[in-house]
Amino acid sequence: MNFLDEFIKKESSSGILLIFVTIFALILKNTDLSSFYDAFLHTPVEIKFGALQIAKPLILWINDGLMAIFFFLIGLEVKREVLEGHLSTLKQVALPAFAAVGGMLVPALVYVYFNIGDDVAMRGWAIPTATDIAFALGILAMLGKRVPLSLKIFLMALAIIDDLGAIVIIALFYTDDLSTVSIVIAGVCLLILIVMNKLNVIKPAAFIIIGVILWISVLKSGVHATLAGVALAFTIPMFSKKENGENFSMLKDMEHSLHYWVAFFILPLFAFVNAGIDLRGISFVEVLNPVPLGIMLGLLLGKQVGVFFFSYVAIKLKWASLPDGSNFKQLYAVSVLTGIGFTMSLFVNSLAFPDDTMFAYTDKLAVLIGSFASGILGYFLLRFFTNKQA
Repeated sequence: MNFLDEFIKKESSSGILLIFVTIFALILKNTDLSSFYDAFLHTPVEIKFGALQIAKPLILWINDGLMAIFFFLIGLEVKREVLEGHLSTLKQVALPAFAAVGGMLVPALVYVYFNIGDDVAMRGWAIPTATDIAFALGILAMLGKRVPLSLKIFLMALAIIDDLGAIVIIALFYTDDLSTVSIVIAGVCLLILIVMNKLNVIKPAAFIIIGVILWISVLKSGVHATLAGVALAFTIPMFSKKENGENFSMLKDMEHSLHYWVAFFILPLFAFVNAGIDLRGISFVEVLNPVPLGIMLGLLLGKQVGVFFFSYVAIKLKWASLPDGSNFKQLYAVSVLTGIGFTMSLFVNSLAFPDDTMFAYTDKLAVLIGSFASGILGYFLLRFFTNKQA
C-alpha cells in the first residue's frame, strides 16, 4: 500500500492547496488588484519555429498546454491501474465503474432538465459530470483514520474512471472543425510511439520529443490538445528492460516524477487562472438562472444520487460488493464528495463556454458553489457516519 498512501498524501495536500489558491484568485479579482490579475491571464506568449507559429494568451497555454501534462498523468494512472492496480480485475473495477456511470449520467440529466431547448446552454451538459480527486481526497485526509482505506480506494478508482469518461466526452463533444493534415501527422506520431514501445525503446526523451510533435498536431487539428497527453500516456511502456537486463518501469518512473509537478504546480496554477470570478456584479437571482442552477444541482444532487443509486443497485444485485469495513451510510457520504467537480468542472466549462462573460461568470460561480457545498456536506456526513479513531 506504499504507492497508494503516497498517492493519497500528494492528492490530499494538493486539494488543500487548491482551496487557498482559489480564495487568493477570488480576492485578486474582486479588489483593486483585478487589473493586474487580468493582465497576468492575458499575457501574450508566442512560439515561432519556421512556418510553425503558436500565439496564445497565458491562460490558454495553461488550459491547452499544462493541462495536457495533467491528462498525460491521468493516462499513466489509468494504464497502471488497469494493468496491475485497482482496476486490474472485474471484481475490483465493478463498483467504481457502476458508480462512475451513475455519477456522469444523472448530473448530465439534471443539467439537461433545466436547459433543454437552449442550444447554447446545452453545450455545458458535461460540466457537472466531473470529480476533482485532489479536492475530494483532501476532505478525506482531514478525517484521518476515521475513514476506511477501502473507501479511499473506491473514491480514487471512481475518480480515475470518471476522468476517463471526461476524456471520451472531450474527444466526442468538444472538438472544432477538423484539419485532415494535422490529424494525419498526429496519427503518424502515434504510430511511431507504438512502434517505439514494441521495440523496447527505453529513452524517455524519445517519447517526449514525439509527444510534443503529437501535441502540436492535435492542437492544430481541432481536437482538444489535452487528448494528446492521454494518447501519449497509453504508449509509454509499463515494463521495460535496460541493456544490462535489469527490469524497470518507464511508466511508473514518469508517473512518480510528474505527480508533484501536477499536484503542486499545474493544478493550482490552473485553479488560479480559472477561479477568478468577479462577484461584484452578480446577484442571487442570476445564480438561479438555468445554466448555473443546472451546474449547482448537478454537482450537489446529481452526483450523489447517481453514484449512490448505481452503487446500491449493483451491490444488491450482487454485481459488485460493498468496500471492506464500510457500510451504506459511509458509501453515501463518499458519494456526496464526488460532487466536488472543481478543477475538472472548470476545465470542461472552459471548453463549453470559452467566453468567460457569456453567462457573466455565473457558470464558474456555480461550479465553486456546488463543489464547496458537496465538500462541506460530505465532510460532516463522513464525520457523523464513521467511528472516532486516532
